[in-house]
Amino acid sequence: MSDIISTGPSRRQLLAGTAAFATLPAWAQYALAQQAYRFKQGEFDITVVSDGYLTLPADIIMPTANAQERAELLKRLGGAADSAPMRTNIPVIRVGSDLIVVDTGSGDKFQATAGNLVENLKAAGIDPAAVTKVVFTHAHPDHSGGTLGKDGKLAFPNAAYYVGAAEWQFWTNPDYRTAMPEPLHEFARGAQRDLFAVKDRVTLVKPGDEIVSGMRVLDTAGHTPGHISLELAGGSGMIITADAATNHLISFEHPDWRFGFDMQSDLAIANRKKLVDRAASERLRLLGYHWTYPGVGFAERSGSGFRFVAEA
Repeated sequence: MSDIISTGPSRRQLLAGTAAFATLPAWAQYALAQQAYRFKQGEFDITVVSDGYLTLPADIIMPTANAQERAELLKRLGGAADSAPMRTNIPVIRVGSDLIVVDTGSGDKFQATAGNLVENLKAAGIDPAAVTKVVFTHAHPDHSGGTLGKDGKLAFPNAAYYVGAAEWQFWTNPDYRTAMPEPLHEFARGAQRDLFAVKDRVTLVKPGDEIVSGMRVLDTAGHTPGHISLELAGGSGMIITADAATNHLISFEHPDWRFGFDMQSDLAIANRKKLVDRAASERLRLLGYHWTYPGVGFAERSGSGFRFVAEA
């Protein structure tokens, strides 16, 4: 696994709270946390439910940017001097007899300002017990940490679970302590906790497979070795990008910049550029996990790069 990045933020950085979010007035924090945006994509009825917010340091969000670029982008992202809030937008999809959740959020496993998915589902009138399928785009803690509640029970007790076969193989390696660099060990322990909790109800998928009719698995590896996105039929098409494009500004305006949590950065950059280019060419609707809520919009060409145009 020599191509896996061995550097990363300290635990202090990861758990360091959300200074930018905390500066918002209380009413704004509550309103943002309770959002549930609904729209149709072909036969799919989609509600974007917030899991809350993370705050990441600038050297993770844009490690290769110079000081001027960092300052400008942090301001545009509504950040502080050295960090910015990153939203967590979770698609909940009704189609036929299925109710599908894409990723389970952070639970109580990451930062205190995230982990609100179950509460916000209930506020939106969605019963977690009614969820029939959960799809993991990858097993980073802000995407799978909400699999188990504080009581140790499944947050979605009646669901079947889907995860990329390559993602499962990577994170469930029993020899992760020797196979992976030390900064990944805590992530591996968390991934094994979450994935093994549902091992008796997991279906392993590969690119090209369908979760349900019209929802196809896309290979967007690089952020993690088995990262997947989802393509939905209807209209001109739609892609749920997850962390293939982590930022609604940087991933479009600078798709060739490295993101600090990308584990195979060259592959991540190549797949990100391909995804954004295709989205712009085919006028695909996009839904991004960490983009400004609700994270729904389109890619447009802008000069030599792209820009994200929000739908709402």
